[in-house]
Amino acid sequence: MKKQIVVTGAGSGVGFELVLQLASMGHLVYALSRSRAKLEQLHDAAAKRSVKELPVILPCDITEANDIITLAEEMNRREARIDVLINNAGLLVNKPFAQLTAEDWLAVYGTNVFGAVAVIRALHPLMKRSAAELHSHIVNISSMGGVQGSAKFAGLSAYSSSKAALCGLSECLAEEFREDGIRVNALALGSVQTEMFTKAFPGYEAATTPQQMAAFIAEFALRSGELFNGKVLPVSSSTP
Repeated sequence: MKKQIVVTGAGSGVGFELVLQLASMGHLVYALSRSRAKLEQLHDAAAKRSVKELPVILPCDITEANDIITLAEEMNRREARIDVLINNAGLLVNKPFAQLTAEDWLAVYGTNVFGAVAVIRALHPLMKRSAAELHSHIVNISSMGGVQGSAKFAGLSAYSSSKAALCGLSECLAEEFREDGIRVNALALGSVQTEMFTKAFPGYEAATTPQQMAAFIAEFALRSGELFNGKVLPVSSSTP
């Protein structure tokens, strides 16, 4: 069954590959990124793969209120019925706690928490429209660093705590959206060999490739909304 799916942070890493894989399955994917150039590269990559359904690229900075308003207006204009929302956009600042500025904290939380909140708020009515026939599914991409009791790393206090907040938000919204027919879960990813991971752990070889992780996320987002709700699921074969 063809689904309409929104993926944030689609310009690179796991998000980039996730869009390509979902589009190859024939789903209609709305790909969001603040970088138009990266979205155009994504569109070109999709065309070269001869995917079943070319993604719709939508430049959108999820930390900017005007971009979120434009996103909602565009989706309404298209009469979209959003079946799946994957909040994948993330920002990492790697600094010792004493060196983190107020601006650093606001930037990290602005993308990892408040940005996800803004997208959910904007698309909630469209997800309710889809859920009238079948459960829709919000998948928030968190991190093992945001899971209580997992290994933590110096310099990542802003990032890891923001991902912990995203886990808590997922649990809360699962209950709040229950009557709307919207399922909400979080995937706490372990190491994936992305540009962001390489900056955080220079010289460290991640356990998973973006392609491998994207395949798991795609399957979970499409199939698991009926079985899981309000769950924070670790997705890691290693530490981190």
